[in-house]
Amino acid sequence: MTVSETKTPASADEAGTPTVSVKASPDRLYGRQRGHPLRPRQQRLLDETLPRLRLDQSLLDDPARAFGRVPAEIWLEVGFGGGEHSLAQHEAHPDIGYIASEVFENGLCSLLSRLVPDDQEATAPVPDLLRIWDEDARILLRALPERSLDRMFLMFPDPWPKARHAKRRFVHPANIALVARALKQGAIWRVASDDPTYQAWVEEVMGAQDLFDIAPPATTRPEGWPPTRYEAKALKAGRQPLYWTFIRR
Repeated sequence: MTVSETKTPASADEAGTPTVSVKASPDRLYGRQRGHPLRPRQQRLLDETLPRLRLDQSLLDDPARAFGRVPAEIWLEVGFGGGEHSLAQHEAHPDIGYIASEVFENGLCSLLSRLVPDDQEATAPVPDLLRIWDEDARILLRALPERSLDRMFLMFPDPWPKARHAKRRFVHPANIALVARALKQGAIWRVASDDPTYQAWVEEVMGAQDLFDIAPPATTRPEGWPPTRYEAKALKAGRQPLYWTFIRR
């Protein structure tokens, strides 16, 4: 089905929020938060390592204080999946405070397992400038001060391809102003997707707002975009990923 089957043509209101005719994005999470049963190592990672890296909610009014040292900038990744993109960005930019957001427990374990050795879940040093948010990213975006983020990533999100599930997509008319509020002027929001329905949806939703400058997406992964397992899976299956760079006005 096409995006046009899910809604009427889009426009923008005076606040810059798209007025796509689609149900409001509800304040609840969809999809799985746990996959296969956790192994003992995974449970230790959640019980012993995650608390040492979890972003302190009491410090969200000044998020720079939530890191082990003051970062040069603060970046956020929404839905980091297996964590390979988050870790690559963290390692490539050692002065950046990186917030990696994910609710899926197996994904959390995938990232955490790369950070600490087996049997040292409670004792191995953890990165100063990497923090994890394991709740709904929208809660975080609402709690952060205005213009507190320098960059944001949304890499290969769940497309929710059925028309009745459009309200579940993160790129959603109700979320655009929320993202824009947290980003500084000139900040970059990177979005990638290999799903044709989601790609068309991104084009229409982002084309209906005036809070971000938009440009045609790249068809090959740009320099500085670390690969992910989802991109590799898409390419192997013959799907064409698209890579957008939106700039906060």
